[in-house]
Amino acid sequence: MIYKIRLDALEFFGYHGVQQHEKDFGQTFLVDCHLDVEAGSEDSIDSTVSYALVADELERVATKQRFDLIETLAQRCLAAVLDLDARILRATITIHKPNAPLTQSFGDVSVSVSGARGD
Repeated sequence: MIYKIRLDALEFFGYHGVQQHEKDFGQTFLVDCHLDVEAGSEDSIDSTVSYALVADELERVATKQRFDLIETLAQRCLAAVLDLDARILRATITIHKPNAPLTQSFGDVSVSVSGARGD
């Protein structure tokens, strides 16, 4: 069976951005992670992918490294998640930057990347 696991709006503080004040002071980022997982039908954590482990891996990438571009952050998160467990067949990662340095009023700035195992 293929299951869909969704983690939406995981909140992390990171130092990603092109502008110097983003690198110096950091800001909050939100991460969405949508997974297609090949999982068993048993009522056991061993038969699926732990979303807690996925969240921990996303936190590690988002907080322990620094990137100029949220596109790069999204790509690194995608690679880390796909490497986490062979049962993860496909993933989509969206990085939201709620405090993007724009002069215009906006509802959201985000970048998404998708990939499958073996891409």
